[in-house]
Amino acid sequence: MSPTTLINLILAILIFTIAVAGGLVLAYERSCRAVFWSIIFALILPVPYLLPTLFPAVANSYYPLTLLFATALLIPAFLYNPKQKKFAPKTPLQQHDERATMFSRRELVPGSKNFEVYYTAHPEHLTPDTTWRKKPGLLNPKSVFYHPVSFAAAEASFQTISKLSTFIKGSKNKNQQKLPPRELTHFIKKWIKKQGMADVGITQMQNYHYYHTKGRGKTYNQPVTPRYKNGIAFTVEMDEAFITAAPKGSAVMESAEKYLKSGVPAVQLAAFLRELGYEAQAHIDGNYEVVCPLVARDAGLGQIGRMGLLMTPKQGPRVRIAVVTTNAPLETDSISSLAYSMNEFCTYCKKCAIVCPGQSIPFHARKMQDGVLRWKINAESCFTYWQTAGTDCGRCMAVCPYAHADNFLHNSIRYGIRHSKIFRRIAVVLDDLFYGKRPSSKSMPSWIPSIKV
Repeated sequence: MSPTTLINLILAILIFTIAVAGGLVLAYERSCRAVFWSIIFALILPVPYLLPTLFPAVANSYYPLTLLFATALLIPAFLYNPKQKKFAPKTPLQQHDERATMFSRRELVPGSKNFEVYYTAHPEHLTPDTTWRKKPGLLNPKSVFYHPVSFAAAEASFQTISKLSTFIKGSKNKNQQKLPPRELTHFIKKWIKKQGMADVGITQMQNYHYYHTKGRGKTYNQPVTPRYKNGIAFTVEMDEAFITAAPKGSAVMESAEKYLKSGVPAVQLAAFLRELGYEAQAHIDGNYEVVCPLVARDAGLGQIGRMGLLMTPKQGPRVRIAVVTTNAPLETDSISSLAYSMNEFCTYCKKCAIVCPGQSIPFHARKMQDGVLRWKINAESCFTYWQTAGTDCGRCMAVCPYAHADNFLHNSIRYGIRHSKIFRRIAVVLDDLFYGKRPSSKSMPSWIPSIKV
């Protein structure tokens, strides 16, 4: 056997092994369609490299060397990863108003002063908001996906989170501990990850990180004063099995639970920093003064994707975020190198827009929105679907190629997307092939009781 034939045989075995290993991972995930295509790839892709071994005439021709040369040419092609200007991350130029968010508008009581003042200033919101106010509502028994157990579990988490609001702020210890920024930063990151958080980053706070006016509860209409030097952002992973069933009840159950799971260490971290003698404030579900995804993006945790959510390197949008702002001296992180590749990948993908039940996610490339180049979802149609479904939907997260399980197979694909322009194109096609362009919603985890209503 000639050296070129031997090399081709080794490559055939390697390709077959990789395809089979991938198929086993997908079988564990119970993705029947993906397993089928893994088998097809395992049978077809090695064939060109096996021909010199199976047929002497082919082995004695220029074919083996030509095939190896062609294969070698693919390496520099896949290493091509330019940072094109049109996919560059953009910095917001203005602050947002929390009163304009859907959760703030949901709290407005028809006939109240705040209701009249808001819709006088924003008459364009009155008609769509009147539409979703007629729907059953989140976690409502009359909603489409009402499920007593998962809805009750979600409500229990939200009720528990509401009890944390008392602890988001507090007085600092007068006896300040002087700690080197590097040591304090290292301790905080290790401590937060020890508590089960997926990732943590720190950024220097900017005005655009803050809402300019509060819009929730008793703080409605209160101006927000940017007064903290640093923002600590961290993410917690949402269980894939719960999210892939979206928009069924397990999705909102998991979402609420992870708001709680990120909220507790946020409150705890803020209290810890105040105990050291530094001002600190937690920003958790229902109690925000900052736009968490923007803080997390600038802290290096990911990039804002087509669906308007933070896209992280390993879980994609399948995370929840909490933030702690503080004046403690800390070392900051830089914006993630994921930015260019994620913006480009989302430009090609569009899967979240295709499956969105409310047709709320744009299909077009990034446009100038609110003074910055970005994607902007239709918040009104999105929330209308939430109010109809009774859950916070999550279909966009469920089908996102970046949101597949955090394992070696999918992490390898995410690595390829991040580091290869060609692979970004190929990954979109392969995800559609393996999972379908419109993946169906999966069943909720079997241990959640099935109750007919």
